[in-house]
Amino acid sequence: MLPLKHPLLAAAVWAGLATVAPAAVAAQADTPMGWREANDAVGQFQRGHIDVLRWEQANLQAPPEPAAPAPTLVLPAPADAVRQAWKTHLSLAGVQAQLGSALTEAVAQGRWMDLDPSLHRRVHGLGELLAVAREARLAWIRAVAARQAVGLHRESLIAAETAHELGRRMVQVGNWSRLQGAPASLALSEARMALQRAEYTDALAERELIRVLRLTGQHDRVALPEGLPALPDTLISTEALDAHLQHLRDQLQRAEALRAASYARMAHKAYRTSHALAAGYRDEVLKTRELMAEETVLRYNGMLKSVWDVLTETRLRFAAAAEAVNAQRDFWLAEADLQWVLQGGEPSSFVSLGGGSSAAASAAPAH
Repeated sequence: MLPLKHPLLAAAVWAGLATVAPAAVAAQADTPMGWREANDAVGQFQRGHIDVLRWEQANLQAPPEPAAPAPTLVLPAPADAVRQAWKTHLSLAGVQAQLGSALTEAVAQGRWMDLDPSLHRRVHGLGELLAVAREARLAWIRAVAARQAVGLHRESLIAAETAHELGRRMVQVGNWSRLQGAPASLALSEARMALQRAEYTDALAERELIRVLRLTGQHDRVALPEGLPALPDTLISTEALDAHLQHLRDQLQRAEALRAASYARMAHKAYRTSHALAAGYRDEVLKTRELMAEETVLRYNGMLKSVWDVLTETRLRFAAAAEAVNAQRDFWLAEADLQWVLQGGEPSSFVSLGGGSSAAASAAPAH
């Protein structure tokens, strides 16, 4: 069994498996008197099923998997990815010298609106410097989000494994038919496949980050933070956008200025919409899911809810958390697009703001 990082999931595990005879005694249930004998065996432990489960955890765990190779590249922030990308583009050293250390650091930190658009005329190669920074920043954002999603899918798998084990034991002792246990088995299969997809996406995103940094063959693993940066409290206002666009128009030909204004309007809409969605997940969806999960555990303890309710709420909470990560990722991608457009760049596409129907469906009740 995987380590239980979330207290509600731990509560679900203990609540679920403590209701049936564990593996240490379930084998006795094959006889006509198996269920009674199994409970007699459990009764030999001072606190019944909970003590047996603790014995199982201590003695029946699968052998640990081999440790993954230690990361050889550490990128705790997007600015670190940007600086690393610049190092492998040797021609950009002169551009940074022209720009100056303060403005170069502003670009690395993602504060592109600190740049006056007139710098594009005065600093040769600034466009390439920004393009490399944008690509590195986008790759870092996607890699961190993919890594964060893997952790959530692993926790969700624990809930599915718990429900499956509970259902298996219910079937084994005759309290359930095989048909009644089938939904828990199906949910486990879906959770395993979801984790496999998430791990593959993580590997792809890590490979892409290494490729963007031109470090393929030099590094295989990248150390990344546990999650994306928090959402900003304040956003780029429409007034600030218009003022910056006016400065940009002064530096561009008419046709280019019109295109830039069109891109900027769409990029700003994506930026504000993605922020609203990510904040909605953070302030409403996740808090409500947390409340529902906690209340379900309390009602289970009061014998008003079943363990299936606890496990279902746990899985739904992790599904919502995965969607929240996607929404947070989309905001930072949209923010990078907006910064790029406001320097005269042309994005190939804008971020697609996905919904949560697939995640919600995969976290449907298992009973």
